Amino acid sequence: MNGNTLVEIKNLSRFYGALQAVKDVSFTIRQGEVLGFLGPNGAGKTTTMQIISGNLAPSGGSVTIAGHDLLEDPRAAKSQIGYLPEQPPLYRELTVDEYLDYCAALNHVPRAQRVKARTNAKERCGLHDTGRRLIGNLSKGFQQRVGIAQAIIHLPPVVILDEPTVGLDPIQIREIRTLIRELGKEHGMILSTHILPEVQATCDRVQIINKGELVLNESIEGLEHQMKSASLTVAFRHPPEQKVLEILPGVKSVQPEKDGRMHVFHEAEQNPTEAILRMAVEKNWGLYEIRPGRLSLEQIFMELTTDAAAENAQAAAVAITSDSQP
Repeated sequence: MNGNTLVEIKNLSRFYGALQAVKDVSFTIRQGEVLGFLGPNGAGKTTTMQIISGNLAPSGGSVTIAGHDLLEDPRAAKSQIGYLPEQPPLYRELTVDEYLDYCAALNHVPRAQRVKARTNAKERCGLHDTGRRLIGNLSKGFQQRVGIAQAIIHLPPVVILDEPTVGLDPIQIREIRTLIRELGKEHGMILSTHILPEVQATCDRVQIINKGELVLNESIEGLEHQMKSASLTVAFRHPPEQKVLEILPGVKSVQPEKDGRMHVFHEAEQNPTEAILRMAVEKNWGLYEIRPGRLSLEQIFMELTTDAAAENAQAAAVAITSDSQP
């Protein structure tokens, strides 16, 4: 990315009693970049988002928003952020125009500029003819648009969207994704979502957090290359035991498929194709298919976060038990 650095996170950590929910997380976001932020429940994603948005203090590390340190100058830093939580903070009894005027005032937009700010936000979010309509009478999709409009009404350089398409129908999801891509051209954006195809459709870069640590920080282009190059699909007439393939150099794991084939996940720099070919001949496995596999983002996500939820729940239970003891 050629844009300016808008968000700089350095060595971020957060403790809840004895449980460390975020562990030494560091990353940056540039202007014109949409970052997809993923993680299983309990992995530290929500905690990280709350810290970045200024709603939770970190235990250690620093957050800089558009040049302002969030701890040293919180008011200036927060003024550079537009935030849409998973449940949009809408007032259903207000019209769209009334609500956006109120949001402009909350974000210190000068009174003389509020009509222009409201008009611009409505134009960018496809709310042209909704100004006099009650928010409570709008569809879920248009309510999400109003939620995004309030997040950008003061033209913040950084926009944070938490699950912006939850509960929408396929047409509404497509429209919101298009809107996010358009906004991403001018802002630095963080998109927190559990919908993995959404990341590939809208983001420039993806991060996965697991057990409080970043386990993946990759551009979409680099991720797609990894998805093509880090697995094999193999099929044998006399298949070996799974563990025989798992101990080959470079092999990370082996996943049986429903049709009898096996999916071999391996290090990108260490392809086990030659070793499998050689052993198949020596052991008479009857190899009849071997080809590069194509991983999905879901498979990569599962590979990096397997058992994370169970382990985090167990760690949390231990921490709570320890804290409650006299």
